[in-house]
Amino acid sequence: MAFLALLADRPPQTALPALAELRVDLKLEPLAASSLTHILELGPECVVVDAAENPGQAWSVLRELRARDARIPTVVIAERDQLERFPWHEVADDLLYPGAPASELRLRLAMVRTRAGTGDGSVIRLASLALDADTYRVTADGRPLDLTFKEFELLRFLASHPGRVYTRPALLREVWGYDFYGGTRTVDVHVRRLRAKLGPEHEHLIETVRGVGYRAADPG
Repeated sequence: MAFLALLADRPPQTALPALAELRVDLKLEPLAASSLTHILELGPECVVVDAAENPGQAWSVLRELRARDARIPTVVIAERDQLERFPWHEVADDLLYPGAPASELRLRLAMVRTRAGTGDGSVIRLASLALDADTYRVTADGRPLDLTFKEFELLRFLASHPGRVYTRPALLREVWGYDFYGGTRTVDVHVRRLRAKLGPEHEHLIETVRGVGYRAADPG
């Protein structure tokens, strides 16, 4: 389950229906330059930009994204009659048509990842922890851990951004997907349970930043 960001002003199933057939963790943001700060904070392995309805806006957003961080791979969704309107090759690493099948989408994303040197995106490592995002399996020094779905998602999100501090409301938004009814205490409870399952040898990998929130320890 790879982590992708989609910049679009319409639902993913309309912008690129094949996304529904892929096992991906998708973050949807409006097609606007104001979305880029949040996107860069999240650090997705690829940004997909929907240019089918508003190619001019998409071009501007892609150009600014490339100027701010040229390392993030980008894929643009464009109609065939838009190919000559803008030099997409200057701001995007690949191109998809809206009706592209899942097999083509999977292949193009894999090619983008290969060119970017980010691998297949299915295994995330944090020190001696290994998280397989396809099977939801976590091991610590080869020892399997029995995590709940939300414990896995919390660990996966933090491990994907080592060293980056997230507030409790931010973790609620990114892991639970909305302002969870249980409040920020929900995050504290899950962190406590997660640390207990990691054990004394690995509990330090989830750090508390006093007065702010939590982060995964940066191995560097």
